Amino acid sequence: MMAPRSALKAAPVKSARHHAEDMIKMHGVVKSFKNPAGEFVVLKGIDLIIRRGEFVAIVGKSGSGKSTLLNMITGIDHPTGGKVIVNGTDIYALTESQRSLWRGRNLGIVFQFFQLLPMLTLLENVMLPMDYVDEYDFDERPKRAMELLEMVGLADQAHKLPLAVSTGQQQMTAIARALATDPPLLVADEPTGNLDSKTASHMIDVFEELVRRGKTIVMVTHDPSLTSRVKRTIVISDGELIDETVAKALPLLRHRHMLEVTKKAKRMMVNAGEVILDCGKPVNDLYMISRGSVSVMAGNTKSSKVLAHLQAGEIFGEIELLRGGKAIACVRAGSQPVELLSFPREDFLRIIEESPITAEALGKMVQDRLKEHASEKRSEKENIRGKKKEVEKR
Repeated sequence: MMAPRSALKAAPVKSARHHAEDMIKMHGVVKSFKNPAGEFVVLKGIDLIIRRGEFVAIVGKSGSGKSTLLNMITGIDHPTGGKVIVNGTDIYALTESQRSLWRGRNLGIVFQFFQLLPMLTLLENVMLPMDYVDEYDFDERPKRAMELLEMVGLADQAHKLPLAVSTGQQQMTAIARALATDPPLLVADEPTGNLDSKTASHMIDVFEELVRRGKTIVMVTHDPSLTSRVKRTIVISDGELIDETVAKALPLLRHRHMLEVTKKAKRMMVNAGEVILDCGKPVNDLYMISRGSVSVMAGNTKSSKVLAHLQAGEIFGEIELLRGGKAIACVRAGSQPVELLSFPREDFLRIIEESPITAEALGKMVQDRLKEHASEKRSEKENIRGKKKEVEKR
């Protein structure tokens, strides 16, 4: 049974204030395992900040380290090195028992395989975290658990055992259980792995509503249809984080290529209004906009006609690099300073050659931009001819 949209409004979840605080802060986090074959490093110095109230997806291929990264956030596993601060607490400075109690009060976890106790009803499963951390009055717990089940559309199933309901209903029960102590952070590990598309979509509806109320949600997923609905996607490859600008600007690249771009790209700041590419001058780098915006202009003066505005996550310079020419237009920083990543021409061309899908997509983008540029040129010439005719008539 699916909860109607209006049902979510009555859910007993406290609205947290939206501060520009760090909900999760990881610095230099390393995780390695030793086996007879030697040492295997799963996480290689992770630096990550997730803000309060964000809805974040972590994606990566099998074995990339995404579930291990999640285990570092939840305190389920210990890092080999580095620091993890969650909701203001250095969680690995706590003892095991302290961390367990902290987890019960600050963190809701949704697993792929639900982890419901089979001999307890759905209502009793949702009450368990409240009992464990002694949260809410004893008589209040059943009422709160029922309200949470109502929020996810399962009030009429509350007294059934987990095996008596569908897998989708079990997962929605797990979400209700994760909210039992009203934690500020929800962590979900492949939560839609066993769900049909309709139930998975409903689950994300619930997550989105919780984020609107101030919850922070971090979700590991391999489903691209889900990443399109989150505000931020973090890509991990071979135990390292791919720069989010790179992942957004060149989404069709293989992860190993994204990681190479992340490592080789140079970060640069450009003052407001400053020229980045000058008309007719050689272009030696691909530029990715990390923060701010740029204007593509027909000339190199501030009064020149603006052909386009490009925002964070977009690229420029690809036409010149792919065609081996000079800048066909000028590019200036917008009204605010712009943060860019620049990537060398030789490396860019090699990676494009190794990534046919990206080459095809960029080729189409280049053709479209050249058509727009040619159209603007024709329009400009027609305007000049029109003005000349007017002068001649006079």
